[in-house]
Amino acid sequence: MDTFDTLIIGAGAVGLAVARELCVRFPGSSLAVLEQHSRFGQETSSRNSEVIHAGMYYPSGSLKARLCVEGSPLLYDYCRAHGVAHERTGKLIVAHDDRETARLEAILEQGRINGVAGLRMLGEADVRRMEPAISACAALYSEATGVVDSHGLMASLESGAARGGAVLAYSHRFEQLEACSGGYLVRYCVGRGSSAGECRARRVINCAGLGCEQVAASMGIDTRAAGYRLHLCKGEYFRLAPAQARRIRHLVYPPPFHDMRGLGIHVVRRLDGSVSLGPSAEYVDTLDYTVDPSRAREFFESARRYLPFIQLSDLQPDMAGIRPKLQEPGGPPRDFLIADETSRGLPGVINLIGIESPGLTSCLSIARMVADMISHTTGGIRT
Repeated sequence: MDTFDTLIIGAGAVGLAVARELCVRFPGSSLAVLEQHSRFGQETSSRNSEVIHAGMYYPSGSLKARLCVEGSPLLYDYCRAHGVAHERTGKLIVAHDDRETARLEAILEQGRINGVAGLRMLGEADVRRMEPAISACAALYSEATGVVDSHGLMASLESGAARGGAVLAYSHRFEQLEACSGGYLVRYCVGRGSSAGECRARRVINCAGLGCEQVAASMGIDTRAAGYRLHLCKGEYFRLAPAQARRIRHLVYPPPFHDMRGLGIHVVRRLDGSVSLGPSAEYVDTLDYTVDPSRAREFFESARRYLPFIQLSDLQPDMAGIRPKLQEPGGPPRDFLIADETSRGLPGVINLIGIESPGLTSCLSIARMVADMISHTTGGIRT
């Protein structure tokens, strides 16, 4: 039976970043990544806006604020060093009246408290110079916001982990964990569940994304009592006609939803030059990635407040993603949960729960945090 120092569950952006970081930080240790799909990043990590966020939205002292502000420059540096396609596009959060302008000023202040650099308020004339086709009386400009090729990033992280000796076990679905001498016995299914397997690991890190609550429950954790209950939030995108897409130079956002369940239907600029509008934010019960064409009017009505030149016919269904939110429908915003489970009788287990946006931006800083937790609790990984 295979035995590993560390077993990571989930090969999305965060799981791969953690795998690579541990291989770099603790050379010579043995590590495996279990992923239920046939390749990396098949869920939340590849179905999003691919934005490198700056960190101005999140509450002071939250993990989302700290890890995003730390993670953004780490991600830019990593992309430059490893040839991952990216672009520092800049971002405008636009306002149409005094009430929305006041909201932008509050976001600016929050960003300054969080340590976000490169933020400034723009008047109507400034907005017109930067984005002649946009309608807005004011905007908050973030020069540090950009976009990244999430697939290219994950491919690079995967390669780095593999070079460090990590075993990437695709089509391996985690089933159960139980304590054993020296760590944990982990059971998994291979392929479509036709065969089962087991391995041992000294420590287990749950980076399962949409499946993180189920994995935690399989460890014997009462997820409701622990505050680990996930709520699936679906976001749909509609693609803008190329002729209209060429009129937009930056990422353009409305003020976020008051309850922060999402950042509003915004302009999503892709590295290939295409532009989409989205995502919406609707709580759902199932993993359904279809896009409802009848929702085009809703997107059109939302976006034409700041994109007055678009027509309904300019929108076509694009894609959908689902976020693993801890925030309940109608409830207050929730932070990331990154928990050492020693106090629950699970020494060596770290659960990452509710890693939604800005999880992609923060993947490298999250990985550093996990590696630090391992160092501080055990003195590092000893083979």
